[in-house]
Amino acid sequence: METINTNRGEKILVVDDAPDTLEVLRRNLSSAGFQVYIASSVPEAIRVLESTSIDLVITDLKMPKVSGLDLIRHVRENLKDTEVMMITGYASIEGAVEAVRTGAEDYLAKPFTDEELFVAVERALEKLKLRLAGKPHVSTERPLTHGLIGDSQSMHEVYESIKKAATTAATVLISGESGTGKELVARAIHYFGPRASAPFVPINCGAIPEGLLESELFGHIKGAFTGASESRAGFFQTAEGGTIFLDEISETSPSMQVKLLRVLQDKEVCMVGDTRPRKVDVRILVATNKDLATMVKKGVFREDLFFRLSVLNIVIPPLRERGDDILLLTRHYAAKFANEAGRTVPQFTDSALTLLCRYDWPGNVRELENVMQRLVLMNDSDIIDAPDLPPNMRFSVSKNAGLNKTLAEIEAEYIQNVLASVGGNKTKAAEILGIDRKTLREKIKGPQSRFGEM
Repeated sequence: METINTNRGEKILVVDDAPDTLEVLRRNLSSAGFQVYIASSVPEAIRVLESTSIDLVITDLKMPKVSGLDLIRHVRENLKDTEVMMITGYASIEGAVEAVRTGAEDYLAKPFTDEELFVAVERALEKLKLRLAGKPHVSTERPLTHGLIGDSQSMHEVYESIKKAATTAATVLISGESGTGKELVARAIHYFGPRASAPFVPINCGAIPEGLLESELFGHIKGAFTGASESRAGFFQTAEGGTIFLDEISETSPSMQVKLLRVLQDKEVCMVGDTRPRKVDVRILVATNKDLATMVKKGVFREDLFFRLSVLNIVIPPLRERGDDILLLTRHYAAKFANEAGRTVPQFTDSALTLLCRYDWPGNVRELENVMQRLVLMNDSDIIDAPDLPPNMRFSVSKNAGLNKTLAEIEAEYIQNVLASVGGNKTKAAEILGIDRKTLREKIKGPQSRFGEM
């Protein structure tokens, strides 16, 4: 059986007038790593809530004097950062509707399995996490590191690599998909190191035409080519004493790769049109969104240059693999663009945050930043909901879906779904469908039935 992660640490209050139920829930939830508090009545539960910050309340419905619905109402009207889930042995559609309307996040009918309990708890806590993340005043971000934001394990590994790389003079190869923040990592390495007071010069090798790249990097002397009316230093000379960052190093030509290899080996450059090499004191950081090792195997990137560049490697994870960092970045950029525009920082609904977390983010952090800017500037409300998100982030169903089915087929599918939702209980299914049990049985066994044996 799959259960929730252990050692979670969230605080859960279980409220039930049945001692056996209290003990079972306490034991199961404690074994999953939660801090569990118990109460046998609503007044006792309220005393716990007044003295302890509780993340989730799990309450029975039927209790003496004060019911679970009253407790749910109390929590919803007094505690902003607490979720509620109801359990009961008196399951009914009316009870479920009333519990949800009052504010319960989920509704479990006794008896339920451990797996059903854990799934419901996980769902409720996820809702709480999303709601808290949508509040602009709630801030759990780690301090900004030259623009880098993230508290996931993979980003902590990047931070550690940055600290180690900053203390050396070795060349660093920074790899990652487009938009992951490779230049931010390079800047952090530079400004955390001993060259911080010297220039940091970023160059996008893929954005400079091949015929101009050599002159841009190494400079040229007067008369070196048509239009060279005066000598001009290149980026390597500009970065003297500091760091030069060569982004998209994979886009350099074979001849340029030879020249870069010479710079790495001899620490000197030769200006275009000159025969005399010049010494340079520059640290070199490079980045790529391609697999250089594969390019070496294909013969399109020099192996000796690859080994020279990859003395140290830092791999930046794509945003889709960074978990809750999506929420941190959402909050950060929403606040940033709202402040720049003089607007109220928007809040995000649970539905919007869920979609943002589920989206694959092919453009990574850069794409998220652009989406947040558009949402802040184009949305007239202070609340951002799922329909406000770009169409490619939202689920869409064809308008013609299902229109080729007969009425009997649609009815059979609906009955099948209702039966599945109540675990095959025909009495509950008939109640939901508004028919008696006999009619339901006839529809299941009828000649057009698609149910098979139930």
